[in-house]
Amino acid sequence: MANLTWLYTKAALTAFARRDSGLPTTAKSFRVTVDRAHLAAYNRVCGFGVGDELPLTYPHVLAFPAGIELMAGRDFPFPLPGLVHVANRITRTRPLLAGEPLDVRVALADLRPHERGQQFDVRATVTVDGEEVWVDVSTYLRRDGGTSGLSGEVPGDRPEPPAPTGRWRLPTDTGRRYAAVSGDRNPIHLHPLTARAFGFSRAIAHGMWSKARCVAAFEGRVPGACAVDVRFKAPIALPGQVDFSASPTGDGWQFALWSSRPHLEGVLQG
Repeated sequence: MANLTWLYTKAALTAFARRDSGLPTTAKSFRVTVDRAHLAAYNRVCGFGVGDELPLTYPHVLAFPAGIELMAGRDFPFPLPGLVHVANRITRTRPLLAGEPLDVRVALADLRPHERGQQFDVRATVTVDGEEVWVDVSTYLRRDGGTSGLSGEVPGDRPEPPAPTGRWRLPTDTGRRYAAVSGDRNPIHLHPLTARAFGFSRAIAHGMWSKARCVAAFEGRVPGACAVDVRFKAPIALPGQVDFSASPTGDGWQFALWSSRPHLEGVLQG
């Protein structure tokens, strides 16, 4: 796994040298066999049970360092600290097992305009024995005017909260615990002091931790072939408390995380 702390530092130090150009076309590919101790640690942090089947969101942490390496390169057009993770969609055709060698490929794609700046995707795939079985698309926003707010929420977007089906208390160390298993040591997630440097009074939870925690709430009800699509709305400050809601649809579930405002909205299909 790449040293992500160094990559974040490198990206910040070289931000002035970025060129406003297209995305690099280089991809990163590697084979990995799951470390069962790491898998067990991830399951504990995110609320999954113990077993040989990989949680739907687990391959994301295997692919994540490669995505950061691509975005920390000098040929990437945007400063890494100025990016907002606004959405993630994971699709799989069958469950993955801990004993399977996984061929992972990560690339940047689809730079496109957005009303508040520019968006692009980090696309990660997992192939087993030549068959593509898992696809993860994380959408990032580079906003005009910098990082203020660091949210995918649209101004004025304040729908009524759904009826809660659960309430979760998030301790202060939630970000540090997820960072330990994901490698994502972005300073905004670790301590209030480091978060303040980026405009937050407190550390905030990782978006992909919140997605994983929601998926864990459906454990035993997630089909082998499925897709889970989420939009990240407003950051969750730590420590904090959020309401989880879930309601069935014709082919799956709608779910959300709320406090005084929406933090995450998602759909599970399959």
